[in-house]
Amino acid sequence: MDILEAIKTRTSIGKVREESVPREIIENIIEAGTHAPNRYLTQPWRFFVISGEGRKALSKVMEDIVLSSGVDIESEAGKKKLEKEINKPFRAPVIIAVAAEVTENEKALRIEELGATYAAVENMLLAAHALGVAAYWKTGKACYDNKMKEFFGLKQKDEVVALIYIGYSDMDKKPTVRKSGKELTKWIER
Repeated sequence: MDILEAIKTRTSIGKVREESVPREIIENIIEAGTHAPNRYLTQPWRFFVISGEGRKALSKVMEDIVLSSGVDIESEAGKKKLEKEINKPFRAPVIIAVAAEVTENEKALRIEELGATYAAVENMLLAAHALGVAAYWKTGKACYDNKMKEFFGLKQKDEVVALIYIGYSDMDKKPTVRKSGKELTKWIER
């Protein structure tokens, strides 16, 4: 698959089968992430592969985050919120959590470290598409919670930037409509 075709045809697939994804494919997806651009070659990205029983541990963290958020779990809405969060790790057979381990270096700016890690995530999504597996990038408040950082052994300065759900598609791809680059570009030539 040519790179421009991959960019234009990649789409998030939110419904996947429970069928396992070979470790080699996961390793290739992660390897693609390590080739993202990063200033001063700090390589701030870190990857955590969660699968099988490991999803129960992530589920417990998500439960703890909801319980500590002040949600009234006795209310119907609170019960639904709790159940939804507890079940998120079971959406796919594999989740790759991607974190930015922010360099303590006065040259490397925090925003650039985060940007490089986001670029790694995009490389990973494109690699998954090229390798024939579905991928879905999720975040949300739970990603940025201190309990999530603790779960992955990150420091306060670090950030979890993505949970990438990986599996084999169980739905038809719906093409996304995008504005053209021409609509979003202003040429400054003088």
